[in-house]
Amino acid sequence: MNSPFLRYQRRWLADTARVRVWEKSRRIGSSWVCAFESVLDAMSPGGLSTYYVSYNRDVCQEFISDATDWARACNAGISGSELGTDKDDQDNEFLTYTVRFPSGHKVVALSSRPANLRNRRGRIVVDEAAHVPDLPETIKAAMAILMWGGRVDIISTHNGVDSEFNRIVTDIRAEKLSYSLHRTTIDDALAEGLFRRICAVLRRPWSENDQVKWRTDLVHDYGDYADEELLCVPAHSGGVYLTRDLLERAMFKAPVLRLTTPEGFVTWPEPARVGHVKQWLDENVKPLLATLPRDQMHFFGEDFGRTSDRTVIAPGYLAQDLGRVHPFAVELLNVPFDQQRQVLFYVVDALPRFIKGALDATGNGAQLAENTMQRYGESRIECVKLSEPWYAINLPPFKAALEDDALRIPRDADHLLDLSALRVINGIPKLPKSRTKTRGDGPARHGDAAIAYALAHYASRLPIMEYGYEKAPKMLQQTKMLGARAEQSHMNFRRRAGGLL
Repeated sequence: MNSPFLRYQRRWLADTARVRVWEKSRRIGSSWVCAFESVLDAMSPGGLSTYYVSYNRDVCQEFISDATDWARACNAGISGSELGTDKDDQDNEFLTYTVRFPSGHKVVALSSRPANLRNRRGRIVVDEAAHVPDLPETIKAAMAILMWGGRVDIISTHNGVDSEFNRIVTDIRAEKLSYSLHRTTIDDALAEGLFRRICAVLRRPWSENDQVKWRTDLVHDYGDYADEELLCVPAHSGGVYLTRDLLERAMFKAPVLRLTTPEGFVTWPEPARVGHVKQWLDENVKPLLATLPRDQMHFFGEDFGRTSDRTVIAPGYLAQDLGRVHPFAVELLNVPFDQQRQVLFYVVDALPRFIKGALDATGNGAQLAENTMQRYGESRIECVKLSEPWYAINLPPFKAALEDDALRIPRDADHLLDLSALRVINGIPKLPKSRTKTRGDGPARHGDAAIAYALAHYASRLPIMEYGYEKAPKMLQQTKMLGARAEQSHMNFRRRAGGLL
């Protein structure tokens, strides 16, 4: 008996990896084969339940319909599917579609809300993952199932080069993630029998000419979206301001130093707070400051944060080729205002040939910006009220520097996320209100490093105050010398006169 599955579907079924990722063309039968696999897992007493999530209810209903058909074809002893409700870990109810098996296992389709996946055991399928509203949180919730012997499948067509799904695919190829990766374009699927299968289902004869025409018509129908929808080539998202490829090209191996103070630190006595931060600065920041080029002009940018956001300090220097280089960056989280000032002044005091700095003076950042201006002078410090006009004027030169390979920034996953968060909204590049999940510790980010680097670039382009020294004319020098000698002679005469004059 011939297998009902094509070769690319059989490769998927044969893959036993704990996490599988499938980048694919539209309508090649990926969900269909996953529904079959879910039924096989659920039929066995030693098998697994499957929890299927996608971006809308219709897709979930289609998957459950396929699972029901497979279960009946396999004589699994089911009565059908059922619509019901379940609760997340906060007792919020949500709709489910369920197929129950005599083994006690089940196949469940539910919404992609991350909390719905918590406390599950079995297998999780995230279908059309690139279109799921909060894919990072969804995957984070799904991965917990691995602890109990479960499996996770992430399946999707692409949805832009800067999507989280494409990041996962790229990281697998870069061997940063040890997941299994499958890739099936429409041409791959045709080469392995997709159109033959379509013809068999439609009860029509297959021919090579018909297959070529079918593909041509399909690509024409998709138009500009054909590469992404059919050929697994992610499109450049119109709303994304800085692409991942552009940013990674600008990044180099340089440290990002992170200081997070302990709980209750703000109530420590002042000498203890100062000493704690001073020790961290001496151990971590001072060695880097000592390596800065003494003959280059330095600048910095700073974006302010306190508890929900981070303060990012981005010192840089103007290289010989006029490129801007950020040799390191400093991040502060939950650091009191006084100690933020301590850290900033420690860094700026040590910058060789310091020319300019620009600080976020919006909201609570105004105090630190004002203190810094008072210390270093208004000719060297810009207190910036971030606004749409500022973004519109100053982000394009920042982007141009990246495109011209004239800006180098530390290679850091969180800073990449921050810079990738910039969007074109109503024609203006800026940060949207939404946050991005950090790759490290702490709360979700809001583009903190992006603003710090943009402010630093802005500072580096501002006019600078030049200071110079010019020797006094020779005649004036001689006059001052003669005057000094006359004064000395007068004093000598007074001493000889015994103070009578």
